[in-house]
Amino acid sequence: MTGEIPSSIKKLSKLKVLRLQDNLLTRGIPSWLFDIRSLQELFLGGNNLTWDNSVELVPKCILSQLSLKSCRLSGRIPEWISRQKTLNVLDLSENMLQGTFPQWLAEIELSAIDLSGNELSGSLPPRLFESQSLSVLALSRNNFSGELPDNIGNANGIIVFMLSANNFSGQIPESISEIYRLILLDLSGNRLSGKIPDLGNALLAYIDFSSNEFSGEVPVTFSEETMILSLGNNNFSGKLPKNLTNLSKLQHLDLHDNKITGELPTFLSQLSSLEVLNLRNNSLEGSIPHTIVNLTSLRIVDVSNNNLNGEIPVKFGNLVGMIETPNTIISVEDMFSIPFEFNDLIVNWKKSKRGLSSRSLDIYSLLDLSKNQLSGEIPASLGHLKGLKLLNISYNQISGKIPESFGDLESVESLDLSHNRLSGSIPQTLSKLQELTTFDVSNNHLEGQIPAGGQMDTMNDLNYYANNSGLCGMQIKVVCPTEQPPAVAEPPEEEGWFSWAAVGIGYSVCLLASVAIIFFSGFIRKLPPHRPCIRRR
Repeated sequence: MTGEIPSSIKKLSKLKVLRLQDNLLTRGIPSWLFDIRSLQELFLGGNNLTWDNSVELVPKCILSQLSLKSCRLSGRIPEWISRQKTLNVLDLSENMLQGTFPQWLAEIELSAIDLSGNELSGSLPPRLFESQSLSVLALSRNNFSGELPDNIGNANGIIVFMLSANNFSGQIPESISEIYRLILLDLSGNRLSGKIPDLGNALLAYIDFSSNEFSGEVPVTFSEETMILSLGNNNFSGKLPKNLTNLSKLQHLDLHDNKITGELPTFLSQLSSLEVLNLRNNSLEGSIPHTIVNLTSLRIVDVSNNNLNGEIPVKFGNLVGMIETPNTIISVEDMFSIPFEFNDLIVNWKKSKRGLSSRSLDIYSLLDLSKNQLSGEIPASLGHLKGLKLLNISYNQISGKIPESFGDLESVESLDLSHNRLSGSIPQTLSKLQELTTFDVSNNHLEGQIPAGGQMDTMNDLNYYANNSGLCGMQIKVVCPTEQPPAVAEPPEEEGWFSWAAVGIGYSVCLLASVAIIFFSGFIRKLPPHRPCIRRR
């Protein structure tokens, strides 16, 4: 819906619930809305509405739920909200609110507070966690700082706790383990450090401690209900612990950018529900275990920038999750029936870092083995992975030819084989790839004609073919030898009478000379033998 909120709504004297969120409404939020005495629930978020801060509002209504998300609120949190004694849900997210978390807001017994995406600062008041009714607290993407209050565990009714992208420091209070109803905990993007408390007694399904300063061994003191575990971009070290197998429902394991050592353990194959495995930028070594193909749901694998060696397992071509793209998209939000946007999965996508949204993560399938020490040839079985959108094996020591079967990667958008030792020609079958937008084979030993037709005609970035021994084709403006037209013989120049006369004379002279030689040679043979002359006196 477009336009402004119609004034005729004020005539609805018995109106209790007004939901206009997520439209294209414009202009200011009319103050007369708050004069409707019967109004209890007001949802205006997600429009292009504005709020006049100069208006001193004295509401006549008594609200239980209020959402002014993305309504361009600025300044401090409106104090008139403090007089809404029956308020249960408050959503002021995605605005420009400043100042600290007000004490009066901490003292109201709300069940849900969402102030994410503002410019709020300061520390959190301990009084906030004395609430027995608080179930959702979302304060992500602000400028809050300081240590987390020690009494966090007193708010043991919290189900969703999101403090990501702030400046909190220090340790996570031990009391957090007392929040037994906690399902979603997001403390990512802060400066937290120290030991992670035992969270095995909670119902935690979603845990995100990424982008902090945690160190030590990878923690495994989490609930058996854990489905998503994000610990990337910290200082965790040592080997992957075998106790990870206790997390039998784990779907998403993200440990990128740490200091994890040792080999990729075979026990990972026991995590039968695993869909996402991100171990990028660690110090893993050894070969890739063949047992990884037992993870039939696995569809995103990123083990790039490690020290892995050996050959690419032939059985990779049997990864069912990379062969078939799911028909239904089940997001994290659907999983918990909570309308919040969670952190993206950061991957190297088409030569740059990109976040894959949690709302659409299930439609992606990718395999990134780049920047290791893998050798041998590319298994032709990789061509079976028809659901792959990205395949990256660059910066390895792979040799041999590019498999013809790569023409069957019907969903692939990015194919990076650069900085290896590949030889031979680029298969013509790649012209069948209708989704291809990035193709890099630079720094190999390839030769011959670059395939033409389909998307391959658009793969004309010279850098993506550089430093090969003999590639040619229209993409790099180098004509192939087989494409050069045959040379046309020029007609002989007209020669004058003197040339032909000379030829005739020369022919006659040669003929006469030959006859003379034959005649004289025969005549000489017929002469009588020479006798010495006797002179008589």
